Amino acid sequence: MAGSFDFALAIGGEAGQGIATPGNILTRLFIRRGLYFNAYNAYQSIVRGGHIFLTVRISDAPVYTHGDKLDLLLCLNQDTMDRHLGLMGEGTRAIFNSDSINPGNPRQGVELCPIPVGQVSGSRNRLVQNTIAVGATCALLQLDFGILQGSLEARFARQGQSVVDENVGVARAGYEYAQQNFTPYPLALPETDRPQAQWMGNEAIAMGAAAAGVKFYAAYPMSPSTGVLHWMAQNARDLGIMVRQVEDEIGVANMVMGAAHAGARAMCSTSGGGFALMTEAVGAASMMEIPVVMVDVQRAGPSTGVPTKTEQGDLWQTLGASQGDFPRLIVAPTSALDAFHTIPEMFNLVDHYQCPGLVLSDLLISEGTFSVDPDDIDMSPEINRGKIITEAGTGNGYQRYKDTEDGISPRAIPGTEGYVHVVATDEHDEDGGLISDEYTNPYKRRAMVEKRARKLNDALDRVPAPALVGPADADVTLIGWGSTQGAIKEAIEQLAADGVTANHLQIKWIVPFHADVVTGIVNAAKKPIIVENNYSGQFYRYLRSETGLTIDSHIRKYDGEPFMPHHIANGAREILAGTADVFVPYQEVNV
Repeated sequence: MAGSFDFALAIGGEAGQGIATPGNILTRLFIRRGLYFNAYNAYQSIVRGGHIFLTVRISDAPVYTHGDKLDLLLCLNQDTMDRHLGLMGEGTRAIFNSDSINPGNPRQGVELCPIPVGQVSGSRNRLVQNTIAVGATCALLQLDFGILQGSLEARFARQGQSVVDENVGVARAGYEYAQQNFTPYPLALPETDRPQAQWMGNEAIAMGAAAAGVKFYAAYPMSPSTGVLHWMAQNARDLGIMVRQVEDEIGVANMVMGAAHAGARAMCSTSGGGFALMTEAVGAASMMEIPVVMVDVQRAGPSTGVPTKTEQGDLWQTLGASQGDFPRLIVAPTSALDAFHTIPEMFNLVDHYQCPGLVLSDLLISEGTFSVDPDDIDMSPEINRGKIITEAGTGNGYQRYKDTEDGISPRAIPGTEGYVHVVATDEHDEDGGLISDEYTNPYKRRAMVEKRARKLNDALDRVPAPALVGPADADVTLIGWGSTQGAIKEAIEQLAADGVTANHLQIKWIVPFHADVVTGIVNAAKKPIIVENNYSGQFYRYLRSETGLTIDSHIRKYDGEPFMPHHIANGAREILAGTADVFVPYQEVNV
């Protein structure tokens, strides 16, 4: 996937050491040069201490993961050095503050780059080591200091000229020290003619909602979904969006349902524990036929689980949300850009079908940081509100839940002149009147259940079917869903280098599910292997329930960290060799 330049650096330290700032400065330098990047931050759920490890991978071609290797390690404390230096290989560098860090014994070919921060900076401020490390990094990459200076000036402008001057001076000191004492990388940082933009997955989700015309957003802060709330709150006034931080997820779901019932496009985001509280509202939205979109940014569970780690563990929670039989839509975007495009698509679908739509993101997508081509961000997508009535009328004979051929009833917005609108969470007849006040009318109950079920009869025609990517006669077919797409793509390249051909089937739409298409592809595969980021094989269980297919080979990961490409490639090799049926990779990087 990567081009002629494929470079990965990592910044490690503890919470409170300001790791994000040097990462942001460097990534902005990269995207302004037209380079692509993919960044993953492994962090803990504490404000001070612990171990934080930010990996940034840069290339002159698109990259889909933070990769398998490190070329440069920036150690901000001893713990980072102890954990990661042993993983550095031939031709790599490690920058560290020699005033406080003892490097130990690196592997052969690793160049240690000690910087006496106190002497070089003339400052006792511990955080200056971050800026010095950025300056040294730019020197090792043979980047002109003026470019870094411009980035620093933009980053610290709001804090005043004295802060700008201090950071530029410290960075220059680190830059010049590295030039004089360390060997630069033999391949200089390239530049393309197309600058990129930078965003996080949660920002992509929020922007997709704004593009879709969302006018009401509510949430209770729950990592790793909180970034959506942050973006919404920051931009709400300019975009005309009402944003509410609510006391709990039950209130969130009911507020969003109320706003959607009143005619606004409305959305909320949470993680698995919060979604557990929203599930009654999912059923209520379906019974009242209210179009709402709920985003579940999955993290490791159950219960509080590991709040800052990723997992694909909520699939069956969304499939079984609330009780009874009712239509819902479930989608698992494959990347941040895909999530941006999927949100407007989901809103069009829920408006059309008048049912809840559930979006399964995860920490890897939502809290990852990525480069993006600005031309790929369309803030004016097609908007289709479905069978919605906004014009005044006589209301004669209006039935909110009319038993139509396709199961979808015309929806008058409450308050529209000339219409009487009755809605309740109890089962009802076509007029909205309850069917069980005096006795339960079995005919009307059956008619309403069947009406709601008919709504999704043509749903398969409205969402794209998954497609096989790669040679049809491949040795291995890797099957994934949601966020595993990037790692699978790059694993296929690694397998090809060993002479193993692999193709790829990535599932995005869970409901509706293209069972016939998937069955045909799997039956034609020589060796299908399912890749998923959970313990029990949740997607495989769903696949089997929908198709009856039995697949014996699996690659699974559930330690809280995402797949690296070599995890999947190694698993495929082991399975082909007959040494494993279920391969669980070992996480080499101790994050």
